Amino acid sequence: MPARRAVPRIPATKYPVEQLTLANGLRVVLTPDRSAPVIGVAVVYDVGIRSEPQGRTGFAHLFEHLMFQGSESLEKLAHFRYVQGSGGTFNGSTHFDYTDYFEALPGNALERALFLEADRMRGPRLTEENLRNQVDVVKEEIRVNVLNRPYGGFPWLKLPPVMFGTFPNAHDGYGSFADLESATVADAEEFFGRYYACGNAVLAVGGDFDVAEAVKLVEEHFGDVPARPAPPRPDFAEPDLTSERRGSYADPLAPLPAVAAAWRVPDPIGDFAGYLPYVVLAEVLTDGDASRLVERLVLRDRSVTSVGGYLGFMGEPFAVRDPTALVLQAHLPPGGDVEKVLAAIDEECRRIASDGLAREELARTQARMATHLLRDTDAVLGRALQMAVLQQQRGAPDLVNDLPRLVGEVTEKQVVEAAATLVPSRRACVDVEAGGTG
Repeated sequence: MPARRAVPRIPATKYPVEQLTLANGLRVVLTPDRSAPVIGVAVVYDVGIRSEPQGRTGFAHLFEHLMFQGSESLEKLAHFRYVQGSGGTFNGSTHFDYTDYFEALPGNALERALFLEADRMRGPRLTEENLRNQVDVVKEEIRVNVLNRPYGGFPWLKLPPVMFGTFPNAHDGYGSFADLESATVADAEEFFGRYYACGNAVLAVGGDFDVAEAVKLVEEHFGDVPARPAPPRPDFAEPDLTSERRGSYADPLAPLPAVAAAWRVPDPIGDFAGYLPYVVLAEVLTDGDASRLVERLVLRDRSVTSVGGYLGFMGEPFAVRDPTALVLQAHLPPGGDVEKVLAAIDEECRRIASDGLAREELARTQARMATHLLRDTDAVLGRALQMAVLQQQRGAPDLVNDLPRLVGEVTEKQVVEAAATLVPSRRACVDVEAGGTG
């Protein structure tokens, strides 16, 4: 009789979820946890890099910076002072499909955090001085993170324009200096009016609070924010590739060559069951020394020095809309052969498609994935952030409890079928020609 395949035992979480919608359209998710005297507050707006209008590349990220430059009642830097003065931390980040703002604070500072987020939701301080200052800050960030760094923007900025043909999916999310410098206060006001509406936002609060008291505070601070509906969501749809697309560029700072390849995957939201096997497949291929491509390319062939795989160009499989991709990236040794690496990837995908997985391979991968998912939501801020995005994109914040189990339920047959679709004719590749000195 054939050996019985291992089935991972995935622990479940039962984080409580309370939901309400204010009269102005703001969706609210509350997940109390009295185990430690801390809170996490997150506000997610349904606007990201793909929502930027043509001629305004980088604007979603620029506007994230502007949201920290004072607000209706507070002067510049006051947000920083009030959060840090309470012993808390804060930040914001821009993604392909959303922008988030968040704080982690002692439990007794909940009202302070809610006031701060509500105040800038009413209106950030959009002045010419603030705009020009933050354009300069963003330009410096581009210099540091892209222009003056080896492999800057690889592959998240370099691969989409090879894979996609439409402006929303293909353009540079950091933005061109010309677009950033030509931005006006009127542009910022229009962007705020369109995308930073209550109806386009989700507020999530996790941690040490009483639900009834939290609801009262949310209504007190956010209830009078003027109601504005969510704008129509742009259509980002593009047909799948029917032939391979290739691109390359020279990086004068990169000491070694590199390559990234991507394949379109099913709609992460509209076809979640079809999408999940690709999330697992990426980990089967690249997660840990026992994974297919690490064992083959790094340890045995030594044709690459590192290899990684993930879903979505920013590596956030459960926080991205369609169209997106499974991405594999590798750095090569001096004189490395990109074609040899791609051929080996093709061969490993064909092996999975024809021979299936080893006995422990799937269970081991699923157990590791579940561990990462559970760890990411263990802290109340991480939990609030993920619930906010799940509510924003799916209307299902409680999916956070089910993700480890759903990953564990993906079958070998589904992973094999997913691997069979990773063929060269559906692939987009970009390789980095090294110009630096090792």
